[in-house]
Amino acid sequence: MKSGFVNIFGKPNAGKSTLLNALLGEKMAIVSPKVQTTRHRIKAFLNKPGEYQVIFSDTPGIIDPKYKLHHKMMEAVKGALEDADLALLLADVNDPLEELDALFSGLKLKVPALVVLNKIDIAGNGKIAAAETFFKDRPYCTGLVKIGALEKIHLNKLLAKILDLLPEGMPFYNEDDLSDMPTRFFVGEMIREKIYQLFEDEIPYHTAVMVNAFEEKRDLVKIQADIIVQRETQKAILIGDKGSMIRRIGIQARQDIEAFIQQKVFLELFVKVRPKWRDNDLQLREYGYK
Repeated sequence: MKSGFVNIFGKPNAGKSTLLNALLGEKMAIVSPKVQTTRHRIKAFLNKPGEYQVIFSDTPGIIDPKYKLHHKMMEAVKGALEDADLALLLADVNDPLEELDALFSGLKLKVPALVVLNKIDIAGNGKIAAAETFFKDRPYCTGLVKIGALEKIHLNKLLAKILDLLPEGMPFYNEDDLSDMPTRFFVGEMIREKIYQLFEDEIPYHTAVMVNAFEEKRDLVKIQADIIVQRETQKAILIGDKGSMIRRIGIQARQDIEAFIQQKVFLELFVKVRPKWRDNDLQLREYGYK
């Protein structure tokens, strides 16, 4: 029996959340083309009873913190460094290799690491070979795998390498569970994902979602959530003309939530203004950023 923590690290938009979802075969982490979509460490379990339990962690992209929310995100990365049995260093093969090397070296890993070259299906000429040559002799590189997470290319090879390097041990979690996060967390993330998909520029980065009610009735689940913004102008944009945008957020989020929990959902959304919430420790804790 193999069991252990496999934590994914990389730059924003390297494809960490896409890889997690592809490995699990379930949508556990929200995705968008925008950087810094992932704000929390999300644990997800890949179970094969009697053979292995792989506890994957998707982590926020590594950035230079500019406000307290960023610091909370980087603390999530630090926590993942401390309990990892194996690190996956996810590299977009189209990114500058020296920048990736500086980032991976700066992690100061104390556990084995696989360098995972992602997006090989859209790599420019010579990029894959150059990256492979560049990383294979780096001191942090225990092994190297080339994948295309979005198209699920070579994921079986990656899993085989992971299992080779994992320690033997009993499962840490119930083998019927997919995550240690509550359903409310995933509901909030699905609402936040729609904001990232529907709005441009700074709006997604100024918003948080707080799920206040999750009531399971006989024939549906009633959910009430607040979307937090920093300014009245942002509230107006999220609501839209005659409520058009908040309805779009609600309709699209409800569809994803229903697919996730396999029940009918009544979703009620409000937009509230909390100035400078990203730099307020009390509000950050209230919105789930421990």
